[in-house]
Amino acid sequence: MTDVTILGAGVMGLCIASELAARGIRPRIIDPNGAPGPHGCSWWAGGMLAPYCEEESADPTVVRLGLDAADWWAAQGATIHHSGTLVLALSRDQAELDRFARLTREYRAVDADQIVALEPELQGRMRRGLFYESRSHLTPRQALTALQANLAAGGIAIETGGTPTGLVVDARGLTARDALPDLRGVRGEMLTIRCPEVTLTRTIRLLHPRIPLYAVPRGDGVYMLGATMLESGAKSRVTARAAVEMLSAAYALHPGFAEAEILELGADARPAFPDNLPRLRRRGGTLYANGLYRHGYLLAPAVARMAADHIINGQIPEFMDEHNP
Repeated sequence: MTDVTILGAGVMGLCIASELAARGIRPRIIDPNGAPGPHGCSWWAGGMLAPYCEEESADPTVVRLGLDAADWWAAQGATIHHSGTLVLALSRDQAELDRFARLTREYRAVDADQIVALEPELQGRMRRGLFYESRSHLTPRQALTALQANLAAGGIAIETGGTPTGLVVDARGLTARDALPDLRGVRGEMLTIRCPEVTLTRTIRLLHPRIPLYAVPRGDGVYMLGATMLESGAKSRVTARAAVEMLSAAYALHPGFAEAEILELGADARPAFPDNLPRLRRRGGTLYANGLYRHGYLLAPAVARMAADHIINGQIPEFMDEHNP
């Protein structure tokens, strides 16, 4: 199979295209929106590559298949930050920290002094936490740009129209609900702030029984804040409630965030199947690749390898769903 057309230029589509290109196939990529941008959920992701942190709520498969994601992205030219993830909770939410510790592995329990050694600006703010030293993160927009540049260098451009030919790989995300009736949307909201007064060097997850927060440093005093996960396919703008709750949580983490400049607010809906695991579904001349849920950058490399193995060698991958609606 050498004639392949990929529908969708989000993280799933570009990862599959990259895997195929690495194996000698030049797929076409068609996306009516063109290059990756604010029209897709891949644009608004946090980019955390922390599989052991995901054990708190994810299937063990997510951890196993996400362990080499950072190496895959680094090989594509994405900048990987290997500073680890620090999981914290306010004094009133210590039970959440204990619960998180019971459900996850590969962390080091840290006390107040050790937290300050990791992040000096948190002096006097947190009594204890969990440090996942080997975890990393990337900047999604830079990673997508790297994939697109690699593909363009190999003569593979993103087309905005045209008729698909050959085997069609449908990686349209939530738009593919027209063909995948059990696909649902899980809405996420984020905001980007600039606050040079606060210097944090690694991803911080602040636990809360209702609105957990993650703060991801992007450099130059810029942070991405994310929290919400709502069962909704709505792609409307960020709600006032979500913005207030994220900013309130950021203020609780460090009062200096009260002086932050809001640069951007974004929202989109992640595609997910009922068990929150991705799927590959083959129907005649179409291979559907979808359902990354909140694990887009963590699982897309593994799903892309499986898709390429199936297309080129006919292998039946782990995520192949042969009995489907």
